[in-house]
Amino acid sequence: MTSHAGPTPRAGKKAASRQKILDAAREVFFRDGFMDANLDDVALGAGLAKGTLYRYFESKAELYVAVLSENGEAFVARLREALAGRRDGPDRIRSLAYFYRDHWRQNPEYFQIFWAVENQPVIGELPRAVVEEVTRLWRSCLQELAGAIEAGVESGDFRSCDPWLKANLLWSSANALIRSEEVPARRELRRTSLDDSFEAMLELFLCGLRRNA
Repeated sequence: MTSHAGPTPRAGKKAASRQKILDAAREVFFRDGFMDANLDDVALGAGLAKGTLYRYFESKAELYVAVLSENGEAFVARLREALAGRRDGPDRIRSLAYFYRDHWRQNPEYFQIFWAVENQPVIGELPRAVVEEVTRLWRSCLQELAGAIEAGVESGDFRSCDPWLKANLLWSSANALIRSEEVPARRELRRTSLDDSFEAMLELFLCGLRRNA
């Protein structure tokens, strides 16, 4: 008879140590950014010797990618949950857009990791693996948005279009508005609250998508 034994105590301990490292690294990376993050701080936060970190991750870049991947997968899963039960094309787009805005409000430090990729001329070049992981996560989010737009075209809610292009346009517009909230001068130029500006942008976008616009 085949035995289906669970994880060994050693495997469980290793998994727990790895998670401690990821949790501590997330806090340090979000606080200090990739370039200034110190692995001594990560080890201290995890309650482990610094040498133990290298048993799990060969470099700071590899650890950074692991943190990105873990958080990114959770983000995409919640993004999909925002679509649950939504059938109407405009409603699906609104759900995704407002989820994205609200997620930034609740986790502003999370977005700093993604924006770091766009600021490499200022902060310095990031390791290729980091950029590739961020790009993969961006692509996953855009695929969900493009899929919602394509479904709207198929249902007749939206006119025929290039869903990937439209998804990029909406995503870029949403990010620009969110980032404007971080710069006092841009907030002043905007003249309206982020919520009002975000809603106006979204409705303008949907107006362009609608078949009867």
